Amino acid sequence: MPSKKALDALNRLLSGNAEYLGAKTAAGDVSPDLRERLRDEGQKPYAVIVACSDSRVVPEDIFMCGLGELFVIRVAGNVIGETQVASIVYALEHLGAPLVMVLGHTHCGAIDAVLKGCDEEALQPVSYLIEDAVGDERDPEKASKLNALAALRDLKAVPSIASLEKEGNLLVVAALYHIGTGRVEILDEENA
Repeated sequence: MPSKKALDALNRLLSGNAEYLGAKTAAGDVSPDLRERLRDEGQKPYAVIVACSDSRVVPEDIFMCGLGELFVIRVAGNVIGETQVASIVYALEHLGAPLVMVLGHTHCGAIDAVLKGCDEEALQPVSYLIEDAVGDERDPEKASKLNALAALRDLKAVPSIASLEKEGNLLVVAALYHIGTGRVEILDEENA
């Protein structure tokens, strides 16, 4: 069972997303006072977000967060490799974040490229992971969900992450950001 702290972190994200749905501008705190406090006291993010590099997917805005609230890792296709795992483990073990969210999104260019058979050598480290995740699925939105859920499973297989989750000190979830509406949907890994 996830801790109250982890569930509170997830609810805080979803509440921020609900606010974002009607917002015209982002509302996170970026004040000079906060910057100085973060400089002096360090960061204590309440969530780790693994998101795509897509310029339309900005977690700090999507969840209406300011400086120091989120530890964001961005990579094309929101895939999980060694460097992403190392960054996540750092945020969990050294910064104490109780929540990790893999945030996929609709209309993902990396997924679309894989579905269209893109074989550019430079994209292969990402495309191989996406291909493994989506299998034969050709519907882009379903593929985005499968990809986020595959990243979730990859994270849950990391021993230190699995241990924190088993102890109830960590909640790891997958979600899908709908570009057209701005809504974040929590994905059910049981019905994937």
